[in-house]
Amino acid sequence: MTREIRFGAFLREVRAHQNEISFNDLVPEPLIDESGSKVFEPAPSVKVHPLDVYRLMRPYLVVRVVEQLKLVVPLAGYLMLFQLLILRQGVIDSGVIILGLIAVIIGLMFFMEGLKVGLMPFGKALGTTLPAKSPLHVVLLIAFLLGIGVTFAEPAISALKAAGQVVKVETAPYLYTLLNDWAEKLVLVVGAGVGAAAVLGTLRLLYGWSLKPFIYLTLIPTMLLTAYMQQDVELSKIIGLAWDCGAVTTGPVTVPLVLSLGIGIASAAGRGSSSLSGFGIVTLASLFPIVGVELLGLYVFYTTTPEAIIVAASTASTNTTDWYLATPYTEIVNGLRAILPLVIFLMIVMRVVLGEKIREPGNIAYGITLSVIGMIIFNLGLTYGLTKLGIQSGGFVPAAFAQIDSVADSPLYFFSLGILIALAFAWALGFGATLAEPALNALGITVEGQTNGAFKKKTLMNAVSIGVGCGIAVGVAKIVFELNIANLLLVFYSIAIVLTWFSSEEFVNIAWDSAGVTTGPITVPLVLSMGLGFANAADAVEGFGILSMASIGPIIAVQVTGLWIKYRVLNRQKILRSQTEQAG
Repeated sequence: MTREIRFGAFLREVRAHQNEISFNDLVPEPLIDESGSKVFEPAPSVKVHPLDVYRLMRPYLVVRVVEQLKLVVPLAGYLMLFQLLILRQGVIDSGVIILGLIAVIIGLMFFMEGLKVGLMPFGKALGTTLPAKSPLHVVLLIAFLLGIGVTFAEPAISALKAAGQVVKVETAPYLYTLLNDWAEKLVLVVGAGVGAAAVLGTLRLLYGWSLKPFIYLTLIPTMLLTAYMQQDVELSKIIGLAWDCGAVTTGPVTVPLVLSLGIGIASAAGRGSSSLSGFGIVTLASLFPIVGVELLGLYVFYTTTPEAIIVAASTASTNTTDWYLATPYTEIVNGLRAILPLVIFLMIVMRVVLGEKIREPGNIAYGITLSVIGMIIFNLGLTYGLTKLGIQSGGFVPAAFAQIDSVADSPLYFFSLGILIALAFAWALGFGATLAEPALNALGITVEGQTNGAFKKKTLMNAVSIGVGCGIAVGVAKIVFELNIANLLLVFYSIAIVLTWFSSEEFVNIAWDSAGVTTGPITVPLVLSMGLGFANAADAVEGFGILSMASIGPIIAVQVTGLWIKYRVLNRQKILRSQTEQAG
């Protein structure tokens, strides 16, 4: 009797290598001593050749390498091909950039694997054990501190710090000092915003509060603060950075750890079965840091002057740089500082607060080691690969419509066509980068299940990707036409608030959280560096604000899609009722 099998399954079976080892070789037959008792000798060690190690590790490594290749290669390839074919410019330091991109792939592979093995078990343990053993105020305090810790561990934070090296102190002194002199305090403020979001998001899950009031109460004061900062020329240059910080916070570390804690608390209280469980914390974690950075900017504005910042920067540039501030030492130091404090904090909570033993300490140590190594390698790849490529590509794009010093034959096209090429470049970058995000695919599956198929995964992914693409295109248009970022933010977020008012709670949760999953560890550094390079080439004051536009785009797109789906469902129900009445 014949049996049909898939060709792919056949190839897997053919390629499998098997070596038969006798059980007697592993467990030798016991010897009998003079008294007649059995004497067991230790089993001899089994020799594993390098080829065997390769065969054992290959399936494990290939899957994880491919995951990162899918994120890095298409985006990097797109930027390089666009630069070569459309802009007709060679890739400068291509060898260094390629090595940097390889480092990004390897670093992310190690980091993500370490995150799953080492850090995620802490999050699950906290989420299930902490609510049962500690009072609510202790739980909320730990959630706040956890929010700060995970922010420092976010890979995209390194890109935010690196952006400070591109900003010119003469043109934007307050922006410069926030990203350089106040860099650590800036990250701390962003972390405090994430911590506050974790606390309020947890309370929301615990008591079943609607997300809409939180959006209104957070967003409206933020917009008023933005309008106030717009009144001063120097202070307004901070607005783009503040809103971009909201996009940086929701990465692969923050979302799973904070969500697991919040959902665990809600489940312990018997409120975790709702279809909305887990939604909302990501939204708040995107909004709260904006307020924090704006308040920090106001503090710096009222305590120092632009002249003092410029003098201090010129003095610092003449001094000898400390060894740990130079590459590659700074990447190593930042990698250690990002992971180890968070790990120590989680261990203290487990041992002191909960009195729990660390389960499988060997695996935990292995995962933490991988996370640290991965973060260090990723930081090096970020410096020499992603950031370098993004700044370079962004610096060449204005040559399509304007004269720039680095391109001899610029402008390459007449003005209107060049502008169209630049905007199309930005849109395609946002659309492709978002569509490749694994978190978006996971969100799409979740949403399709929770809406009983009314909101298809494909529909959500397309809506979010189109929204991000349009947002990045608007961000580039802001730089090209020197549009006021505050006005853009106020207009688009006002539209988002109106749509939120008319949308159902379900779609509000989906829309506002979708903005958080679009900003991954690859997208953020690439878009951020591209915007800064674009701004420098176009002689713009600053290039921040593109990420904030990329965040508002999917919020509007998903809510519009949700209202359209709601309209279609209601219209279908109306038709069915009409047909039923006619038949009756």
